[in-house]
Amino acid sequence: MTAAQGRRSVYASGGWVVDLARRELRFHGAPAPIGSRSFDIFEVLVQSAGELVTKDDLMGRVWSGAIVDENALQVHISAIRKALGPDRGMLKTAFGRGYRLLGTWTMRQERTPTVSVALEPTQVRGQQGLTGLPAATFELIGRTAATLHLRDLLSAYRVVTLSGPGGIGKTMLALEVARNLSPSFSGDVWLVGLASLSDPGLVPSTVAGALGLSLGGDQITPESVARAIAGRKLLLVLDNCEHVIEAAARVVEAIVSTCPATSVITTSREVLRVAGECSFHVPPLDVPSEAQESRDVLLSHSAVRLFIARTTASGSELTPDREDLSAIASICRRLDGIPLAIEFAAACAATLGPRYVASRLDDRFGLLTGGRRTALPRHRTLRATLDWSYDLLSESEQCVLRRLSVFSAGFTLEAATAVLSETGDASANVPVLIANLVAKSLVTVDRSVFEGRWRLLETIRTYAFERLTKSGEAELAARKHAAFFCDLLAPTGDSPARLAIEDLPRYGREIDNVRGVLDWSFSPTGDSAIGVVLTVAYVPVWLHLSLMTECRDRVQHALDSLDPASIRTAHLRMQLHIALGIVLQHTTGPVPRTEVDLVKALAIAESLNDAENQLLALWALWFYRLNKGEPWKGQLLAERFSEVARRTGDPANLLLGDRLMGNSLHFRGNQPEARRYFEHVLEFYVTPGDRFRSIWFLYDMRVAVQLVLARVLMLQGLYDQANDNAHASLAHAQAAGHNLSVCYAHAWAVYPIALMTGDIAAAERSVATVIDLAARHSFAYWTNIGRCLEGQLLIKRGHSAEGTVLLRAAMKSYIGTGWMTRYSEFLGVLAEGLGDEGRVGEANVVIAEALDWSDRTGERYYVAELLRVRGELLLQEAGEGPVPAAEDCFQRALELARQQGALSWELGSALSLARLRVRQKRHAHARQLLEPVCDRFTGGIESADLRSARLMLQSLSSHSIGCGCA
Repeated sequence: MTAAQGRRSVYASGGWVVDLARRELRFHGAPAPIGSRSFDIFEVLVQSAGELVTKDDLMGRVWSGAIVDENALQVHISAIRKALGPDRGMLKTAFGRGYRLLGTWTMRQERTPTVSVALEPTQVRGQQGLTGLPAATFELIGRTAATLHLRDLLSAYRVVTLSGPGGIGKTMLALEVARNLSPSFSGDVWLVGLASLSDPGLVPSTVAGALGLSLGGDQITPESVARAIAGRKLLLVLDNCEHVIEAAARVVEAIVSTCPATSVITTSREVLRVAGECSFHVPPLDVPSEAQESRDVLLSHSAVRLFIARTTASGSELTPDREDLSAIASICRRLDGIPLAIEFAAACAATLGPRYVASRLDDRFGLLTGGRRTALPRHRTLRATLDWSYDLLSESEQCVLRRLSVFSAGFTLEAATAVLSETGDASANVPVLIANLVAKSLVTVDRSVFEGRWRLLETIRTYAFERLTKSGEAELAARKHAAFFCDLLAPTGDSPARLAIEDLPRYGREIDNVRGVLDWSFSPTGDSAIGVVLTVAYVPVWLHLSLMTECRDRVQHALDSLDPASIRTAHLRMQLHIALGIVLQHTTGPVPRTEVDLVKALAIAESLNDAENQLLALWALWFYRLNKGEPWKGQLLAERFSEVARRTGDPANLLLGDRLMGNSLHFRGNQPEARRYFEHVLEFYVTPGDRFRSIWFLYDMRVAVQLVLARVLMLQGLYDQANDNAHASLAHAQAAGHNLSVCYAHAWAVYPIALMTGDIAAAERSVATVIDLAARHSFAYWTNIGRCLEGQLLIKRGHSAEGTVLLRAAMKSYIGTGWMTRYSEFLGVLAEGLGDEGRVGEANVVIAEALDWSDRTGERYYVAELLRVRGELLLQEAGEGPVPAAEDCFQRALELARQQGALSWELGSALSLARLRVRQKRHAHARQLLEPVCDRFTGGIESADLRSARLMLQSLSSHSIGCGCA
């Protein structure tokens, strides 16, 4: 070696030394673990003498010729800062520009042989080198991104630990990365399997044996292994370290501090916690959500692809149809995307089929036993995989894991402490023990929320619950679990908490826990008293989540468990009857049972002098009558509501009473008075400090008022204002994420305004939204309304044959469940469609039914339009003959529309009558009819009728000029 070859540049600052030739970063003589690519970056920075190095320049010099994104650079910057430890501030970031290395660095020349370490995936030519890796037997599915990221980590850190629960695929991923990097180490890549070791003291000799090191003597230590490796450039994979983790950590630490050219990958269910280690938590494979049904979308998920690949490899000729794919997606979800569990399920499905396996997953540990014979014993059944992890836990950790299995929807620290009370050491150290279980990949941090929350993967939870049952602790844990949630939602013990709207998302996250508590409470060994109180308390959450069917069934179950004659439970029975009366209207419809429940609730509330629940029962009864299409009876209930509201002295209750009156008057046909009530509510409305009532009343007050006000303004011909109010109510409902209110806003305001103003595309979008949300949330009312609107839209667009069939069928389903709101309107549109088809006789029968219905129920807002349609049908039936009856219908429609303050209906009637006058050659009279009505319209948005009327006026003006008429 020449003198020049033996010289190397060394930079020093304080206790830090950067040896460029040996590619070492040392602090007071001890190597600081840093990967080769990170060292390249450090070298560029130290040679820049404190000057700023831009990101582009840094990436161009370190990754010369390669296309690299900024995330890769960030990985290595983080690794350098981690290596610098307390002096991490030496690496300064110029935000958005680049980096500079601070400190006074002096350069000197030293002599030593150099060792080059570069983690580049370059192909080694000539010789294959050594190799200690098994050949790949399967394609690794769904791990491309993880493999690339791990390569980046291994060029930034000397030690990378792959952590995660059993069966997640740590070993397969580590081997894939090692094979990928083998050329960079000239094939000197070795796997050291530690799974079979029972004595931690054998770890150093096992490593030495795998590497073929001849150490001699009986004392094989981590230090002697490290010295034997010395400057050798190799990649070591230590697999399955969790049961000998301390011994493995000592070996790795010795290698990192002594062997600058050696990199280490470890796999373990918990990290080693050695200097310079970077942990990569291996994620599960991605699984489809429950809402995904498309074949292409399902097949795009790696968990599904693995299932199909392994089923095929087992000899099955599976060509999954839609139901099979749905079953496979369900299996993958319920197995948490854990590859080993999916492989077991796939092997079973190869003979029994995916649907059978999906139906039997409750017994997953008895079912999924088909592991490969060549696999490690703990990987031959799903139970054995988890037995291995469980047996490595301390007694206290085992106790905590068992108890946590009662939480179906995750848990907070407070909840965990509650179910672990009276468990000795476990209850005293809950935070520490949970942290240990997180570190050992048996408990997962729930990162979907900001506050501290944890959960168990479903497969681990199922296993732990089996252990809980076998330990004899299940009943005690279930009771503590139930008591915690009952105290949370009903802290007084016999009455639910007044939940605030802002708390609903937090309580909504507990829904699976609540379901578990209720199932236990009403079981033979449970406590039905807890179940009843919790059911009452959770009703607002079910309403908020739009889970009407579930709420109905749970409430009915709770009611059935109570003694109807007991005074002690009167308050609870009252609330359950109210809840049932409300949700029945959104599931089975306003059936007679609905009124029975609400009348019972009102009677109890009056006997208890409970004004708040009187208001709630009266509101629900008013809602029932309105849905029955009986606004006259609804108005009487609104007046009773206002009387009780005045006794409470609460302005919010009084405003709600005004809202009920406004709605009733709108459907009775008094638009000016309805508008006065609604504008009064909006003028004096403030968000109530106690928003408990908003939860029970289903719809946000401002949303409900604005959307019905929009309807009133539409009928009054104020289309700009109507449109603004409709979209404001929709935006508020969408922002709140309240699906019932979204349906309400679309169907009652956005859609009719779009239809009246000729915006067909917007009308179609509204109908589609209502139908979609109703289907997803089992809203019976909105499902029927959506279909009625769909039929109505087809008729208005001229597709009468198709529209009448759809509308008639939808109305039959609609009234079959007791819903009758807007019944007269739908009958009127159906008559129009039948008339367009030439079925005038049928249309007249329908119109007669609609008019009779309006007279009987008081739903008169649409009567002017019904009279106009009857007049048009009479004209159609009469042909060219005299039509005094049609003229009478139009005149009556005009008069009624004026009385009701419904300018839009007035225009429609005037337009029909004007066309008749033109037919009668009475052009001047036609013009006298239309002009004053059209002149009362202001604003930019016009209805289809208004556009037609103005075109007619232009035509009449031309006719007047042409014939010399005044």
